[in-house]
Amino acid sequence: MTSLDEARTLLREFPVVDGHNDLPWALREQVRYDLDARDIAGHQKAHLHTDIPRLREGGVGAQYWSVYVRSDLPDAVPATLEQIDCVRQLIARYPADLVPARTAADMEAARAEGRIASLMGAEGGHSIANSLGTLRGLHALGVRYMTLTHNDNVDWADSATDEPRTGGLSAFGREVVREMNRLGMLVDLSHVAATTMRDALDATTAPVIFSHSSSRAVCDHPRNIPDDVLERLPANGGVAMVTFVPKFVLQAAVDWTAAADENMRAHGLHHLDTSPEAMKIHRAFEERNPRPIATVSTVADHLDHMREVAGVDHLGIGGDFDGTAFTPDGLNDVSGYPNLIAELLDRGWSKADLAKLTWQNAVRVLGAAEDVAHDLQATRAPSNATIESLDG
Repeated sequence: MTSLDEARTLLREFPVVDGHNDLPWALREQVRYDLDARDIAGHQKAHLHTDIPRLREGGVGAQYWSVYVRSDLPDAVPATLEQIDCVRQLIARYPADLVPARTAADMEAARAEGRIASLMGAEGGHSIANSLGTLRGLHALGVRYMTLTHNDNVDWADSATDEPRTGGLSAFGREVVREMNRLGMLVDLSHVAATTMRDALDATTAPVIFSHSSSRAVCDHPRNIPDDVLERLPANGGVAMVTFVPKFVLQAAVDWTAAADENMRAHGLHHLDTSPEAMKIHRAFEERNPRPIATVSTVADHLDHMREVAGVDHLGIGGDFDGTAFTPDGLNDVSGYPNLIAELLDRGWSKADLAKLTWQNAVRVLGAAEDVAHDLQATRAPSNATIESLDG
C-alpha cells in the first residue's frame, strides 16, 4: 500500500476538519450568490477550489465556512448576514452531503452519518461593529468562531498587517474575548498582530484557535505565529491550523506577493480581488514575473516545526481555499488533503498523530469552549459594555 493509499484510508476514519474556506465570498464575488450558476454538486474546477465531489475526494469531514466580508465595506454587518445566509442556502440545497453543525457533538454525528459538518466562522471583528449584542446575534445564527481582525485594525484590536494602534487588545477588546468565552465562540487569532495574540491568551479562559496560520520561524510573515505564542498553546489548550497560502508558507513568495499586490493596486483593484478581471491581471503579472512555487513539502515543513514547538495535540488544518489566488502544487484545491497526509506519513508521523491533526484536535477544542461557556453562563450575565464605556 502506498502512502497515498494509507492517507486515504486514514481520512475515511478521521476526516479533515478544515478551519477556513472562503467559498461564500467567492460565490458573492463571482455570481452574487446565484447557486445555479455555481452548482457545487458537480465539478467547478474552472471557477472554484471547492465543490462537493472534490470535498469528498479530499476526505473532508467538517468545514468551517468563512462568512468573511471585507473590512472596508461600510455595511459589514448586513454583508456578514448575507454570507451566513449563503451558507444556510448551501446546506439546504445539498442535504445529502452537508449538514449544519454548531457543537462538537454535531460534528461527531455528521461523521457517523458520512456527511460534511458545516460550521461558520466570522473573519474580522468589523463584522460586529463594536457591538456585543451583534456578537451574540452572530452566535445565535451559528457562527462558532470570530477572527478578531482581518487585514486592517479594528477599534479594539491590532491586525498583523496594519500599523499598530492599540498595542494589542484594548479594554473593550478584552471584553469581546470574555463574552466570546461566555458564549462558547472560539477566539480566532489568525490575522491579528502578535501583541493581540498575547493579549488574547492573557484574557481568555477558553482555548483559542488559529483558523488558518502557519509558523513565523519557518516563513517570516506577520500573518504567521511566533514560536513564543505557539509555546503557550499547550497551557491554553488551543489549536493552530496550518494554512496553505503560498505567500504565508514560502519565504520566496513574500516579496513576490508584495510586488503582485502593488500591481493590482496600480490597476485600481483590491489586492485580494479574485474576480475574473483581477485574475487576468494576476496571470499577466505572473507571466512577466514567474511565481515562486510552494509545494506539499513546504506546508509539511511548517507542521514539523509547529509540532516540535506546540505539540501534536495543538495542530490542525485551515487551507484558505477560495480565499487565495494561488495554491501549492499538490494542494491545488480541496481534493488535495490526502497528498499532505501522505507526505507526513513519509516523514514518520504516526496514524494516531495524524488523526489528531485531521479530526480530533479541532473537535476537542470546540467541545472545550462549550464546557467553559457552560460554566461561565451559570455565573456571568451577557455583557452590555460599550466601547465608549471601556475605551473612552
